[in-house]
Amino acid sequence: MTKIKRSNNLNLSRIIHGHWRLTEWNISPQQLLHLTEQVVELGVTSFDHADIYGDYSCEQKFGEALKLNKSLRKNIQIITKCGIKLLSDKYPEHNIKYYDYSYDHIINSVDNSLENLNTDYIDLLLLHRPAPFFDPEEVARAFSHLKLCGKVLHCGVSNFTPEQFEMLNAHTDEKLVTNQVEISPYCLESFENGNMDFFLKQGIKPMSWSPLAGGKLIKPNDEKSARIHKVLKDIAIELNLDSIDKVIYAWLLNHPVGILPIVGTGKVERIKHAIDAIDVKMSLEQWYKIYVASTGEELP
Repeated sequence: MTKIKRSNNLNLSRIIHGHWRLTEWNISPQQLLHLTEQVVELGVTSFDHADIYGDYSCEQKFGEALKLNKSLRKNIQIITKCGIKLLSDKYPEHNIKYYDYSYDHIINSVDNSLENLNTDYIDLLLLHRPAPFFDPEEVARAFSHLKLCGKVLHCGVSNFTPEQFEMLNAHTDEKLVTNQVEISPYCLESFENGNMDFFLKQGIKPMSWSPLAGGKLIKPNDEKSARIHKVLKDIAIELNLDSIDKVIYAWLLNHPVGILPIVGTGKVERIKHAIDAIDVKMSLEQWYKIYVASTGEELP
């Protein structure tokens, strides 16, 4: 699988394995290790996490699996996020859900992630969401410290607008390497808020979370998803593809911006579908049929 170069020493796999719902897979550490080894053999070497996933438990579960094969660490890239404080029994001092990008919280969050993931370094640290209370100088100071001591190799953001991305980029020693945003045939927000144009201008390869729109493109549950689903089925027939998810991944992968879909599944067969889609060539007309089905309107 072709690697996507984000810096001189960071190459991400075109498909990223997401662990947002790891706790729902109901698998043992040994089974998770086997799954991880399988996807690495397929060329998927980048793994997406966040401190809060699974009520602060997914990182630890992945770390338990890595303990069973410590040599695997050098062959993979670990991505994780920080900044959200959830209401949780594990943190009874939290009275509300809020965002914390203070120097101390970023440093402490990374230290916790390193311990949970059973690793000495994080390949890519992302700020989970933009915040109304945000000091870019303090964030940049935390980033610099973490890189200097080798705990974090690269930094980026998630769910940021172009303006928010540039604002933080203006303060950091090294440029942010990516922005993880929601992109799918159902969610066109990044096409509408200027993000896609910004990515193309800056040469940023975005990661797309929830590329299947939480499954609603596979099993429609509203008028919009049903409308898109019908077009996806038609195009699957045209392209001689045996599943709709391959069409969805192909729609993302064919875009010139270089989207890296995050595939959040515990089934290796589903990951293979995303890998198969890398080689699917979609016509411009087919791409736009899906886009127009999402908007529900003819292009101007």
